[in-house]
Formats: sequence, structure tokens, C-alpha cells
Amino acid sequence: MRKTIAKAIPKKDTIKNTRNKTTVATASFDKPLIFSRDQHPVSRKLMSPNALKVLYRLNKGGFDAYLVGGGVRDILLGLKPKDFDIATNATPDEIKALFRNCRLIGRRFRLAHIVFGREIIEVATFRGHHENASKEERNCTKTSKQSDAGMLLRDNIYGSINEDAERRDFTINALYYSAKDFKVYDFANGVQDVKDKVIRLIGDPETRYREDPVRMLRAIRFATKLDMQISDSTKAPIKELSSLMANIPAARLFEEFLKMFISGKAVANFEQLRSYNLFGYFFPAVDQALNQDTQEQDFLLDFIMLAMENTDKRIINEQRVTPAFLFAAMLWYPLQKHIQQIKVTTQLTPQDVFFAALNEIMPEQQRSIAIPKRFQAVIKDIWILQEKLGRRDGKRAFKTFEHAKFRAGYDFLLLRAQIEATPELIELAQWWTDFQEVSDEARLQMIKGVRSPQGSKRRSPKKRRKPSAKTTES
Repeated sequence: MRKTIAKAIPKKDTIKNTRNKTTVATASFDKPLIFSRDQHPVSRKLMSPNALKVLYRLNKGGFDAYLVGGGVRDILLGLKPKDFDIATNATPDEIKALFRNCRLIGRRFRLAHIVFGREIIEVATFRGHHENASKEERNCTKTSKQSDAGMLLRDNIYGSINEDAERRDFTINALYYSAKDFKVYDFANGVQDVKDKVIRLIGDPETRYREDPVRMLRAIRFATKLDMQISDSTKAPIKELSSLMANIPAARLFEEFLKMFISGKAVANFEQLRSYNLFGYFFPAVDQALNQDTQEQDFLLDFIMLAMENTDKRIINEQRVTPAFLFAAMLWYPLQKHIQQIKVTTQLTPQDVFFAALNEIMPEQQRSIAIPKRFQAVIKDIWILQEKLGRRDGKRAFKTFEHAKFRAGYDFLLLRAQIEATPELIELAQWWTDFQEVSDEARLQMIKGVRSPQGSKRRSPKKRRKPSAKTTES
């Protein structure tokens, strides 16, 4: 990158505006700071070609259009941009008329997705202030709706770019790049906050959190992702308002879970969520167990931390990960607690005990995070494999080894052995490690050397008696 943000901001906090007058670098929503091409590092070469196509076509159609938010922010930070969101004065219907590959999504927040194969460019119409909307718009529940707690349930009031900037969450996201004049428009002194590495909410923090409690999660996520500090005024109300997270739909919390825990910053986000009393809204049973002074709590915390560290490493190394593995790790010890409780009060078989515990813990977790069925199935497979991996006699070892989720189950076993450190688990983990590395002939010898668990030998099936030719009628 040919220019850093430090060079883009003059040392004495002054910039030259388009009229070549020197002004103090204090942005306002009516008069933004304007950085000309030679004052910032944002270049079209760093942008997605598809995002540029969208910008050009909107401009050609007579609309204003800007690259906004993370794409601009990350370039200023010297990072490779991944998100290319666009803001425009075109309405969703006008956007759809311009692009055949457009689909409109969302009820709470109407958006246009322009689809280019696997890449999706998100286009949003400038948001306006609800108090400035017409009476007809405010009374239309499809356009504007707010809960008694102040949470925005519908947010489809459109306005100007100035209003849109004021409606954005953080100053570092109120930065707009124009492909027409190559300038960056800074409405909330975001460029300075990028330089100072500060996460700062626009407007009154309590009001903004009440409008959308997920902003509390976003503040934490941006701080850990971008190596920034949350400003005092932005973080002050979070603990007090943490209960607002109870109003967030379970489906939306699943999306937030992916952003917090499957992004390479799981450990940092986990620690921050706990410090602000927010983790319990993701995993109530886990949070309750972590706050108890028991051996289970020690195992659980160490196990979760180890699973998250491994996940972070895999993401950094660009290896595949599945959210199901972390879900399985989070809920493993709460599941074991349910199993022990059921064993005390019932005479069920081990298999029935497992499914009884599963049917208790998963619906409870689903009320917080709506885990899709495809991940629920993998979670169950990982857990079931823990029992199967312990049974290696006869053909069982080969059947387990051929299981579609063997690798995930094996990796899970390795973590358990490392945390619990019992001789049995350590021996079992090493056995399966060796089993994968030797020939089929050597595997057969390994199986012969395994002692069958007590009571695991099957009795030979009794021969069924042939039915008598004579029948007795009642």
C-alpha cells in the first residue's frame, strides 16, 4: 500500500478542503471533512471489481453512490479490505431496476444484494431520521417501527448522505469513498479515530444501544479485530444495558456467534463478552457453570479455551473449521452433568440416557442461538463418537474409523485427553493416533491387543425355535 493513514492526516490536525482553504479537522454531519485523492490511501486497485461495477452503474443511472464503512476503514488501517458495502440515494426498487442480478432482502432493514457468482455486494439506501419522516411513514409498520424499550424493529426511513452518516454506529464506519471524484468524506471525525485506534459510537451511547443491542457486540468485535480500544463513553453503559440482549432473536444471535467465534478472534471475544456480562446470552447453561466453583467449572473453562485457541489457529492458517465443533465443546460438560443427573433418577440404558440428556440441553440452547440442523447433526456425531472411540474390539474400530465425522470426533478426543489427563483417555487418544498411521495389517494386530471393556462381549444369539405346525384357536 503506497500511503499510510498517518501520512493521510496532517500532523496539526488540518486538511485542505476542495476550495484549498485550511480548516481545523473537526467533522460535522452538515460539513464533512473532505480528503482529496492525494490525502488518503484509498485506491480502486484495492477494491473488488464487482463493487466498482456497482458504483459505476449507480452513478451512470443518475444516483449518488459511495463505498462505505469497513471497506474504507480497513484500507486506511493498511489492511486488506474484505467487505465492500455501498450506500446510495437510490431506493431498493430503483436499485433492482438497474441490476438484473439483484435481490432485495430484509424486513427490518431493507437491503439490495447484487450477486456476482459467489460474491455479493450489499447496497443500502441512505437512512434518514425517524423524527424527520412524514406522519404517513411513521405510521406505516413496514417502514418504521420501534419497541417500547427503544429498539428499532423496522428501519426503512430514507434520507440524505448526511443523515445516513449520523445514523451509522461508529465514527470509523461513517467514511464514504466516491468513485466519481476519488475523495473520502468523513462525517464524524472517523479518520482521526482510525489513526488513534479508538472505537467510538456516534450519538448518545445508551440511545444507540437501545436502538440495536447488537451494537454492544459490534463494539467488542471491532476492538478485538482491529486491535483498537473502546472509548470510555462507548463502553460505560454496556454492563448496565446487557439485559437488552435478551430481546435479540435467536437466529440473529447465531449470525453474531459466527462473527465473534469463527473469525480468528474467538479467545479475545470470549474474554471480552464475559467481562461485559454478555456471554450468558449466547450460552446460558455454560455461563452458569462457569460461575460455579467446582471441578466441572475448571474442566469446562480450560476445555473451551483450548477449543477456541485451536479454532483461531486453524482460521489464521486458512484451514477449514466448523461451528459445530465449538458448539460441541461449549456444551460437552453441561451435557455430562445432565447425563449424571438422569443416571441417578432412572434405570435407562446408556444410549437412552445420552438421548434424554441431548433432548434436554439442545432445546434449551436453541432458545438462545438458533443452531441450524446441519450443525446440530455434526454436534451429535462428535458426541456419539466419544463413546464409539472407546470401543475398539472386533470390527468396531474400522467402522468408527470410516465414520464421516471421525476426524472431528478424534480431534475432540485429543482435547479431552489434554484437559482431563486421565491415563485411560491419554492411552485411548494415543491408540487412535497410532491407528491412523499404520498399515491395515498392523491395525488388525492393534485391535487384537485391545482388552474388551467389561461386559461388552456379546452373547451368541439363541437359535429361534421353529413354530409348531399345530395351532390352538382361542
